[in-house]
Amino acid sequence: MSINNLIFQNVMSLQRMTITAMSVLLLQIVVFSHAALAEETKKGTKEMNQQSERYQRGWEKLKEIDGEAGEKVIESLKDIAPDLGKYIIEYPFGDVYARQGLDLKSREIATIAALTAMGDAKPQLKVHIQAGLNVGLTKTEIIETIIQMSVYAGFPRALNGITAAKEVFAENEVN
Repeated sequence: MSINNLIFQNVMSLQRMTITAMSVLLLQIVVFSHAALAEETKKGTKEMNQQSERYQRGWEKLKEIDGEAGEKVIESLKDIAPDLGKYIIEYPFGDVYARQGLDLKSREIATIAALTAMGDAKPQLKVHIQAGLNVGLTKTEIIETIIQMSVYAGFPRALNGITAAKEVFAENEVN
C-alpha cells in the first residue's frame, strides 16, 4: 500500500469520524434546543394566562367602575397607543382597584381628590366623577371631596373640579 493510499484512508476515516461527531453534536443541540424551547413556551403560556387573567380582571373592574366612559377611553387608544390601553386595564384596574382594603367608593373619592388637586386632568376627572356616581357616591360626597381639595390644592383647582362635576351632573341629570 502506498503512502498516498494510507494518507487517503486516514483522511477518509477522520472525515467519517468528524461527520459522525458533528452529527452527534448537532443532534444534541437540536434536542437541547427543543427542550429549552418547550420550557420557554410552557413558561410563556403560563405568563400569558396570568396576563390574560390580569387583563380580564381589569376589564371587568373597568366596566364595573367606569362603565361606557371607561370603555370609550380604551377604544380611543386602539389606533394610536393600544399598549397604553392594555396597561390601564391591567395595572390600575386589574391590580389596584381589585385589591382588598378600600371599597370602590373610597377609591373613587381618593381618585377624584387626586385629579382635582392635579388641576390639569379634566377629562380624567370627569370620567372618575362619573365612576363615583356609578359606584354609589352621592352628589354631595363628590362636591365635598372637591371642596376639601381647595384647602390643599387651591381655589382655582377646586373651581375647575366643581366645573367638571357640574358638567357630569348635568349629563346625568343629577340634582
